[in-house]
Amino acid sequence: MNHTPRIRTVVSCTLLVVALVAGATACGEPDGHALSRTPYDAADLISFNGPAKDQKADPDKPIEVTVKDDDARITDVTAVDTEGRHLAGELDADGKRWHSTTSLAAGTRYTVKVATEDGDGAPGARTYDFGTTAAEKLMKVSFGPQTGTYGVGQPVTAELSAPVTDKAGRATVERGLQVRSTPAVTGSWYWVDAKTLHYRPKEYWPANATIDVRSNLKGIKVTKTLYADATKDLRLKTGDRIEAVTDASDHQMTVLRNGEVINTLPVTTGKPGFDTRNGIKVVLAKEQFVRMRGETVGIAAGSSESYDLPVYWATRVTWSGEYVHAAPWSTGSQGSANVSHGCTGMSTADAEWFFQTVREGDIVEVVGSDGETMTPFDNGFGDWNLSWQEWLKGSALHGGGTPDTGTDVTAARLRPQV
Repeated sequence: MNHTPRIRTVVSCTLLVVALVAGATACGEPDGHALSRTPYDAADLISFNGPAKDQKADPDKPIEVTVKDDDARITDVTAVDTEGRHLAGELDADGKRWHSTTSLAAGTRYTVKVATEDGDGAPGARTYDFGTTAAEKLMKVSFGPQTGTYGVGQPVTAELSAPVTDKAGRATVERGLQVRSTPAVTGSWYWVDAKTLHYRPKEYWPANATIDVRSNLKGIKVTKTLYADATKDLRLKTGDRIEAVTDASDHQMTVLRNGEVINTLPVTTGKPGFDTRNGIKVVLAKEQFVRMRGETVGIAAGSSESYDLPVYWATRVTWSGEYVHAAPWSTGSQGSANVSHGCTGMSTADAEWFFQTVREGDIVEVVGSDGETMTPFDNGFGDWNLSWQEWLKGSALHGGGTPDTGTDVTAARLRPQV
C-alpha cells in the first residue's frame, strides 16, 4: 500500500551549472529521499488495542500496536505517561508488532507515538492518547527526616503504608525512590523491615551538601494488587562535618569540625555493668532539660543503682536513653574514671558547648568501651556500624534485599520517660 503517490517529472540534465547549484535535488527525483518526506497519517496502516474513546485501559493489560499491511512495518514506538516515564516495550524483528513489556501506571494518561514505513519506504505516523483506571489499593511513602539542615551522618528514611516482602516488589520500590546529592555520592537503600527503608552513602555525606529525595512511583505497580501513591519531595542540606569521638578507656572526647580538632573534653562513661555502647551513633535530638530516672532503663526503684535526676544540656544519641549531658555530680571522675549508667557525662559548661555545637545527624562515636556495639536500627541510627558490603546486602537491587542483621527489634529497650 503506497500512501504517497510518486509524481515523476522529466527534468533536463543538460544544464550542468544549474544541476550543480541545485545539488540537493537529484535528476529524475525532485522529492529527495523517501525518509525526508512529511509522514502521512498511518491510521489505516496499523491497529491499536487501546481503550475506546471516553474509556480507560486496565493497567494490568499490555498495549499492542500491529501492522495491517503485509508490505509495511513499524519503525519506532514510544509510550510516555504524564509523569514523563517511558513504558518499556518490544518490537518484533519483522516490525509487524510492538507490545508493552511492563505494567502500565494506574490513574494516569499515556501518549503513544508510532512511526511506520510502507512498502515504498514512505514514512507514516500516528499518535494515540488514553487514560488508565485508578488503583483500588495504594501504598503511600513518607520520607524523613523533615526538611532542614543536618549532620553528615543523617540517613534518609522511607516509611511505606503497606508491607513489601518479595524481592521483585522491593526492587521496584528502590528504583522509584531517587536520592541525588550535590556533590554526588554513591549510596544505596537498605530494607530495615517490610515497611521501612534507610538510605546512606558509602561514606558520610559531604559537608554543606544538598540532598534531593523524590519518588517516581506514582501509579506504579509494586506487588500483584498494590500500586504506589504520589509522594511529596524532600530536600535536605548538611552542615559542617562534626564528629565527636569518645575514648572510654582514656575518658576523653575529641570533637572535630571538617577534620580539624576544635575541642577536647574530659568525660566519664558507663561503669562496669552499665558500659556505654561502642560504635557510631547519630545525634537524634537535643533537650535542654531532661528528668532521668533509673526505672526507665530497668533499674529498680530504691535499689543501690536507682536515680532520679534533673539533667541539663542533654544531647540524645539512642532512643533507649543514652545521652551526652551535663553531669556536675561526677566532675571529680571526668577525665579519670567511668562512673555513669551508660551516658557520657561532662561539666555543665562543656555540655552546653557541645549542645550548642552539634545538630541532629552529627556523628558521636565511642571507642575503647567494654560495652556492646551499637545496633544498626533498633535504637536510633546505627546505620554506619555496617560495612558498605553489609549495607548492600540489604538492597534488593544490589543484594538480597532481606538480610539477616541479627537485630531483634522487639528486644530494644523502651524510650526513657522525659
